Amino acid sequence: MSGRLQGRVALVTGASRGIGRAVAKRFAAEGAEVICVARTQGALEELDDEIAGAGGKAVLCPLNLREFDKIDQVAAALFQRFGKLDILVGNAGDIGGGLAPIGHVDQKHFQEAFDINVTANYRLIRAFAPLLKLSDAGRAIFVTGAQAHTHAPYWGVYSAGKAALESIVLTWAAEIAAIANTRVNLIDPGAVATRMRTIAFPGEDSATLPQPEDVTGPFVDLAAPDCTMHGQIVTLNKE
Repeated sequence: MSGRLQGRVALVTGASRGIGRAVAKRFAAEGAEVICVARTQGALEELDDEIAGAGGKAVLCPLNLREFDKIDQVAAALFQRFGKLDILVGNAGDIGGGLAPIGHVDQKHFQEAFDINVTANYRLIRAFAPLLKLSDAGRAIFVTGAQAHTHAPYWGVYSAGKAALESIVLTWAAEIAAIANTRVNLIDPGAVATRMRTIAFPGEDSATLPQPEDVTGPFVDLAAPDCTMHGQIVTLNKE
């Protein structure tokens, strides 16, 4: 690895599996100390073992992002420990209980999806934007999807959530463009062999898809101090 993130402090949500796990491991390999956020304690501990075994540094943060006030508590704790945050990756997502016609979506699943895809990311911005400003080169990366624009049948809840996420993130980017060293972007990873992809496309052969590790390079590019891109959506593996 190139060590492009040496000495940086990064926080990654949805770090227990899939793209979030791969990004956390890659950031650690590039020299960052990674705060790994996910609901599953056991999976986080396995990730910690892998990062430590490779000589990296991780801080485990078991957290349900729907407990919004706890996001503020994490930000306060990070300020006390590090005095800043260099990199924020909002990766956690929810498919809303599966795919269904809009009129058939259960209210509980609708709310859960919006809590994770939209509200949690807004709360991440609110809580961590001040810490990113304290970095010499704050970087924020959020994960979106083509569904934000395609409006395909049965994807309505997920599509609406990602569209709202893009609107929030790009508006934030415009607001701070001239007043902060923070660079804010989104990544659309396209089709990647993840658990969420398997739920959405159960008959698909995941072996034919890029693996989570294959898409970590652009995350490093956007997280690096020398990144100048701002307010953009980077699309990988177009479907």
